[in-house]
Amino acid sequence: MRGLGGIYKRGPVYWIRYHHRGREYRESARSTERGDAVRLLKQRVADLAQGRPSPADEERVTFDQIATDYIGERTLKNVPKPRLQWSLARVAHLKTFFGGMRAVEITTATMREYAKVRRASGAEPGTVNRDFGVLSRMFTLAIQAGRFSRRPYIPRLPENPPRQGFMEHADYLAIRAHLPAHFRDVLDFGYLSGWRRGEILTLEWRDVDREAGVIRLRPEVSKTREGRVLVLSGPLREVIERRWRDRALGCPLVFHHASRSLDGFKNAWVRACKAAGLPGKLFHDLRRTAVRNMVRAGIPERVAMQVSGHKTRSIFDRYNIVSEADLRSAADRLAAYVQANGAS
Repeated sequence: MRGLGGIYKRGPVYWIRYHHRGREYRESARSTERGDAVRLLKQRVADLAQGRPSPADEERVTFDQIATDYIGERTLKNVPKPRLQWSLARVAHLKTFFGGMRAVEITTATMREYAKVRRASGAEPGTVNRDFGVLSRMFTLAIQAGRFSRRPYIPRLPENPPRQGFMEHADYLAIRAHLPAHFRDVLDFGYLSGWRRGEILTLEWRDVDREAGVIRLRPEVSKTREGRVLVLSGPLREVIERRWRDRALGCPLVFHHASRSLDGFKNAWVRACKAAGLPGKLFHDLRRTAVRNMVRAGIPERVAMQVSGHKTRSIFDRYNIVSEADLRSAADRLAAYVQANGAS
């Protein structure tokens, strides 16, 4: 085996040794047959020649290392702050279970144990799947960097049906009445535009062209990484004009309070919903509502998707769910038709 390494015996079992980057590696062939050791040595040398890591190198890779690489990639890509915070939250949850473990110890079985623990703590199946999505990306980056050779099978939990909540106008007014004044414009903008909360809270004046009456959302702050244009008209323009009158020197944010970002909006939203007798309402309900309202107003679906920022029809169709009010309206119209037809 000249030039490849060597084969030797420890008791009845054959072992192999080989060198890589100035280091010697030794590994048991787990066999008493010399031929098995020869094949294993050739395989290891071939793997190293193709840039694949050795088992000994893989043994040293830890969860904390691949998590750090993942966060580094997200930072390098300059993902929007809300998305980065989301990623950090996912990593934090994973670290409570996998922290300190070697990557080779993260198996399908250990992931299923993680899922049990997360579900027991109240996490929804979809939330656990998002955690696993981040874990999958960690392994992908480790493989691309030549630190790991494979990704373990990652289980997926069956998810609950998508939320079907809408924000009826009376609900919107009730919640608005219980929100602090400096948060109300965020609600108004979301109700009228269907934009994501993170896109609204990070909107800056450089994105707003008041003279042309448009907002040009930068790709780097959009969840889909695609820019889009929102035309300001009617009540939506009034929201922006209110924000312009309340702008603060040196503060780039459109929505702020005393020059500070509205980090407390989420908690204020929860309190306002409870006070309005609507606990459990989501800000994301505004997004579904805006899409539905645009369709009801006769706006073409393609245009509605551009306004709200939906990238695919599957997402758009999920939000355009018929509400109970729509069903009642359909039933009333059908009853009126049958009655008129019978009368004739």
